[in-house]
Amino acid sequence: MGFYFEDHQSMFAQTGMQVERTLDAIARRYRGNNPPNAPTFRAYSREGIVRGKDYRYEVDFNRWFPRAPRGSLVYAWARIWSDCARELLFDLSVHCPTVLYLNQQVSFRSTIAEERYPDRRQRVRLPLEPGWNHLVLRFKKTDAGFGGIFGTWLGKAPYYFVMPTEARAGREGWIFCEPRADELPNLPGRNVTEADTGLAWLPRPEWTRAQQAQGQCRRIYGLVTGAAAVGWTRGAFLQAGDGEYVLTGRTLGPLAVAIAGRVVFTAAAAGRFSSGIRVPFGVHDVVVRSDCGDRDWGFELAIQDGSAPVALASPCQLQGSALPWIYAGPLSAKQADALVRERDLNRPVQGLGGGTYWRIDEPNAWVRPYNDNLHYGRWNYPLGVTLYGLWQSARMIGSEEIQRYVVDHMRFCAEIFDYALWDRQQYGGATNVHHLLTSIDSLDDCGSFGSTLLEVMKFADIPGGRAIADYVADFIAHKQVRLADGTFFRQHLMHVFHEDTLWVDDLYMSVPFLCRYFELTGERGYVDDAARQVIGFRKLLYLPRKQLLSHVFDFSRGLATGIAWGRGNGWALFSLSELLAVLPADHPQRAAVLEMYRDLCAGCLAQQDAAGMWHQVLDEHDSYPETSCTSMFAYAFARGVRHGWFADPVPYTRAVFRAWEAINRVCVDRLGNVHGVCRGSEFSFTSDYYKRDLLWNLNDTHGIGIVLLAGVEVQRLTEHLKAASQVAAPKSKPRRAEAAQRASAAGGR
Repeated sequence: MGFYFEDHQSMFAQTGMQVERTLDAIARRYRGNNPPNAPTFRAYSREGIVRGKDYRYEVDFNRWFPRAPRGSLVYAWARIWSDCARELLFDLSVHCPTVLYLNQQVSFRSTIAEERYPDRRQRVRLPLEPGWNHLVLRFKKTDAGFGGIFGTWLGKAPYYFVMPTEARAGREGWIFCEPRADELPNLPGRNVTEADTGLAWLPRPEWTRAQQAQGQCRRIYGLVTGAAAVGWTRGAFLQAGDGEYVLTGRTLGPLAVAIAGRVVFTAAAAGRFSSGIRVPFGVHDVVVRSDCGDRDWGFELAIQDGSAPVALASPCQLQGSALPWIYAGPLSAKQADALVRERDLNRPVQGLGGGTYWRIDEPNAWVRPYNDNLHYGRWNYPLGVTLYGLWQSARMIGSEEIQRYVVDHMRFCAEIFDYALWDRQQYGGATNVHHLLTSIDSLDDCGSFGSTLLEVMKFADIPGGRAIADYVADFIAHKQVRLADGTFFRQHLMHVFHEDTLWVDDLYMSVPFLCRYFELTGERGYVDDAARQVIGFRKLLYLPRKQLLSHVFDFSRGLATGIAWGRGNGWALFSLSELLAVLPADHPQRAAVLEMYRDLCAGCLAQQDAAGMWHQVLDEHDSYPETSCTSMFAYAFARGVRHGWFADPVPYTRAVFRAWEAINRVCVDRLGNVHGVCRGSEFSFTSDYYKRDLLWNLNDTHGIGIVLLAGVEVQRLTEHLKAASQVAAPKSKPRRAEAAQRASAAGGR
């Protein structure tokens, strides 16, 4: 029995030491489990309970109901989906007596202690069940307040709620009732409609009667003389070939209709119309340019297929609204014509007042993209190293499919970046795409993924990629907080647990990016900064007796934790190998960087266990064998052997191949699942936290890419050693060299 699975289930039992087969299995499993799905587009109302900069919902019912008497009750209701039973960390800052119900059971009831300090956060651990989970908050008005702030425990790990009834299914937010004197006899929850409650729930997305009599563009944008707007829907045209259809409707001003990229009808003035049109078979965009008239603005349109209407549907599969049309405006004539020709939901729309986006025909209602994918299209530091591993392994095994997948992921991140910045400004800070990059306050938010972006940009065109790289470089160079000697540390963070600390992890969150940005720009200051970090981190974290690094230095206590966390040391050694690969030979700090690399390699080498693995706490082998650090040490050792960084490479060569065999025996199963990867960490001054609390996850993105990169370097080392053997051995005896290589690969088993 292996540590994580039965021996016969291991990748080694299936493939032995065939690197390419391991890489292919892991990469294909990841690609299959994380398809390149587009964002979910949801209707969003700017009225009601909305999220603020810390990604929690904020509400002050005194603004909604200023005349509500003291003691009035308001209930707010929302729901959240869970694929499985899990715990949700939910924080509240209560401004009045508050009760939280989960699935109609009390989960939290405030006391005078919480109500006394409305700025403090109260943590509630909510046990979610599989399926929809309904949350209800009851607020009671006092002279001190009437509302609160509630939601995610950490803005860096945001989640959102959707409105709880089918009438508003898929729309983000909460609904709430008008103030009432008595408690609800039956709490809302599963299988309950708004009508079932007998209450009128707000906000109400309805136009006034006067507005309903106007054209939709006037309702949405007002009268804007000389402006245009674009309406967009999608229809299924099912006649074979170039089918005949009838376009009917009414326009309140000049109009142009394009279907399948071709203008099929125009009207020069207001009035009703009916026109025969021809449209090819298929599902096509229907796009209308509507020009503002003197008194009104908008249109009505229908398409008839014989006796049946052509069904129109949202062009973005909009959730939270059944309306088939979305609108952009107000626009200049040139902007409108460009939008009729081409539309991109990943970018802001350029309008008369600058950037804008799509709206729906409801009061103050917009379309917003939400990246609901677990991994695809997201930007975070574990994904940075995951995609780096996918990219390098795909290039090694010649997988065009995986290379395209990585490029598409990068392109999406670059394409939607400008929209994400606009969204953050438009809605007060809580974005649903690029939430880390738009609220950047740490190296975690930018360096790892930015480094991989730069690597991919060497081989593929990523429109907008350079702009993001420059944005990241500007943060690291000019905004990231530093000690007096220029060393990075953590301060002024959304995640207050990290305040006034220095983490060994941050070598990886900065050094590889600085190296690649140096390669891109040729500006030596960036690689100088990378070397400066290595020297600064060593001063505060190095444990000379063990030749290892502490995980964290805590400035509030003035000391390092003294815990040699496996992946933390892996991040450091990985980063040192990245730096040495590009650091000029004449650089004044090269000798110091190389010395640290060798010292840390020696300390890590001494901790490899008999099976070839390294452990969660490197020098405490009763902790579990950990996959990501084992992979990073194999990666860094292999690079050192290839580049000649060791005085004696033999023990490191043996350690690499022992580690790769262990990874295939212990950590990777025959289906390409990666076991034994420590999840994302906090820190502690006791190793018990790392051994007992900080446990491993299956297929954690902190380790998938690292395993792939280790495999790539093992293969490169194998080819390097073969080439060296062939040069050294007599030409008549190549088989002897190969046999020696096999013995080296198996050595120390």
